[in-house]
Amino acid sequence: MQRIPDSVELRPGAAVSPVILHIPHSARDMPQPVRAEIQLDDQQLARELDHITDAHTALLAETAAGLSAVRPWQFVNRLSRLVVDPERFPDEREEMLAVGMGAVYTQTTYRTPLRPENFDPSALLDRYFHPYARAMTTVVADRLRATGRAVIIDVHSYPTARLPYELHGDGIRPPICLGADDFHTPPDLLARAARNFGDFGGVGVNSPFTGTYVPLEFYGTEPQVTALMVEIRRDTYMTEPGGPPGPGLGGLAAAMAALIDELP
Repeated sequence: MQRIPDSVELRPGAAVSPVILHIPHSARDMPQPVRAEIQLDDQQLARELDHITDAHTALLAETAAGLSAVRPWQFVNRLSRLVVDPERFPDEREEMLAVGMGAVYTQTTYRTPLRPENFDPSALLDRYFHPYARAMTTVVADRLRATGRAVIIDVHSYPTARLPYELHGDGIRPPICLGADDFHTPPDLLARAARNFGDFGGVGVNSPFTGTYVPLEFYGTEPQVTALMVEIRRDTYMTEPGGPPGPGLGGLAAAMAALIDELP
């Protein structure tokens, strides 16, 4: 397997498991040179990290992995999404660039400057974004070779109240939002997830966030790579914004483990 970059933690699972828990937005860390480019003071940055970080999702994934009968693989971003957002595309669609939320953010969640508007993202893309994408592609390809398929479960969280950067945040905000892709999310996978997370007060599909993450090499072409995004509303498991986890985390992890164990 290709060397995993330092910005990623790959937590190995069982050799027979096709499941990869992808946790891209759980970290708050950033290298000092990147911090120096951020146009926020320490207090402002802490506030922004509270809002933009999917806090404790790495802990939730690890807890779910420990509860699973067949341990899944975990691909965890060690760095804040304020360094790069690995789930964007380098040529991100215009509407995300319009709010400064492409692969390298130039605006905060409150639409205030984070970096200069003319900031050149190429160095960050080369140092962090592209190695991350190559490593995730390699892990998916490894699961395909080993098991004949790969199942990506993309683990996220989102705030109870809409943030100004959300372009499509005026829809329902259920406790669990499942992001689905027409090609990569089979109806059976979506139905199993809806059933397993059904005890947390409601499950929605593609609202307020849509789609799921699949590496470009497989996107729209490899049906044996299936994927689902699980967006968890933060009030179900933590104190907002940026506070500690609460008792809800254990139940959510158990539901995630049950979903993993149900996959054929």
